[in-house]
Amino acid sequence: MDGAKFAKMLSDKHLFELERMEYKYSTASVKEFTELLQQNFAQSLPLSDFSGDELFYLPNLVQISTNGMKQLLSAPIGGQTFGLQAMTEEIHATFQIESIHSTRNSIRHILNGYAPRDEQEARIYGMKRGLEFIADRQNTITEENLHHLYQISTGDYLPAEDRLRQDRFYRHDDVFIVGGEESRAGIPVGQLANAMKRLIDFANARDGINELHKAAILHFAFAYYHPYFDGNGRTARLFHLWYLVQQGYPAALFTPFSRYIAESKGAYYKAYERVEKNALISGYTDVTPFLSYFCNEVYNRLQVDAAPPQADLQVYQAALTAGKITEKERLLWEYVLSAYGTEEFTTKQLEKDFRNAAYATIRTFVMKFHEMGLLAARKAGNRVFYKIH
Repeated sequence: MDGAKFAKMLSDKHLFELERMEYKYSTASVKEFTELLQQNFAQSLPLSDFSGDELFYLPNLVQISTNGMKQLLSAPIGGQTFGLQAMTEEIHATFQIESIHSTRNSIRHILNGYAPRDEQEARIYGMKRGLEFIADRQNTITEENLHHLYQISTGDYLPAEDRLRQDRFYRHDDVFIVGGEESRAGIPVGQLANAMKRLIDFANARDGINELHKAAILHFAFAYYHPYFDGNGRTARLFHLWYLVQQGYPAALFTPFSRYIAESKGAYYKAYERVEKNALISGYTDVTPFLSYFCNEVYNRLQVDAAPPQADLQVYQAALTAGKITEKERLLWEYVLSAYGTEEFTTKQLEKDFRNAAYATIRTFVMKFHEMGLLAARKAGNRVFYKIH
């Protein structure tokens, strides 16, 4: 294949849809093209497909700017375990992806420390336990800890027929996966234990792969193997966050990744399908279509949406440095950022949710931060609603 044709195919907008590429360029051309990609551009991964062959990815085709995203994920988090607003959205979206009903009010109720009142809230409580577990960096990624994470977040709340046997970390039988346009099988049970061991080893390996890319690859492989009868998607998304926390990005728990996945749910499932369909044409499993999806639909969008208002941060930082903000006010401000995000709240609601300040302190705080321009106020009848400016 001459260089001009190779370059044209490499820049084709349907690069990750090999069926369409075959229609456009011919089966023989696509076969030669994918062989050249594998030989010259693909990087092998220490993970296997269902045939026992290595997985690959194309690092040069997903070279997006991740510096801003890394800075965002590394931002100080003020001592809290996770962002209440972000994790409310995370839990709501991760259930929504799997068509499991939940409400934000119920999620907020559980995240604020109250006991579950029904089966729906019991599932939410499980996710809260999972988030608390992965937030602690002492809980490193091991097979034993993964099993514990799955049990406390999901496994303990499943019907008997979907639960793991007591002597097993993973499912004891084969499983069939539904969710996208086409159903497929998970990795055969005879290969599962070894595949998961290699996945855990890969998560802990110091291999120089960009951490954000590697998190998405781990996410893909986890769901691809499908180690459980139920709850695989939820656990894959928790695993993604867990890896980022372990890599020194605790603010990942202030980031609602699953909201962006839920908003592009069709593309999320299609990215899995493209990996498998492409493998039938190329003869090897390249995870780049999923990585490309995650970079474009999640990382890039989150980086744009979550850009902080620099002027407001400078006003706050200047006041904090000058000693004009008390320790209680600092904690309240960090709580407002975490718990409400762009949502409105009242002084009564903040008093109830924060649970560690008198009403007079709350009122003084919101009035002071409103005067500083950090909080906007809207009057409705005899009530005043505040939100981050």
